[in-house]
Amino acid sequence: MFARSRVLLVGIAFWLAGTITIRLVGHRLLVPRFAIALYAISFVAMFLLALRLFRALCVDAVEGVTLLALPTLILDPISCLFFASLFPNVAVSGAGIFGGWMLICCGGAVAGAWTGRTSGR
Repeated sequence: MFARSRVLLVGIAFWLAGTITIRLVGHRLLVPRFAIALYAISFVAMFLLALRLFRALCVDAVEGVTLLALPTLILDPISCLFFASLFPNVAVSGAGIFGGWMLICCGGAVAGAWTGRTSGR
């Protein structure tokens, strides 16, 4: 149970770090010309991070990825609703890139979890 709580806390920390990052430098990250690169780098980073995190915490990868992604999947849609007021330094057109980024990060973590899952579980 403790390991599950730690995975959820890591998910909350990732969400918080991502939100702060967008608040500070979102105007540089969420621009159309960088979107594909941002998505690709983020997918690979979350893929690798999920593999390592679940192994280090000895958590079932599929169970762990649910807890890891949950804060992002619950809180970022709310952030999208209030995008202009939460992220005043980012053009409103960046909201779509933000939403896509949220999904690509979760997708990378899910892919990492399933790839790292051992057969026979």
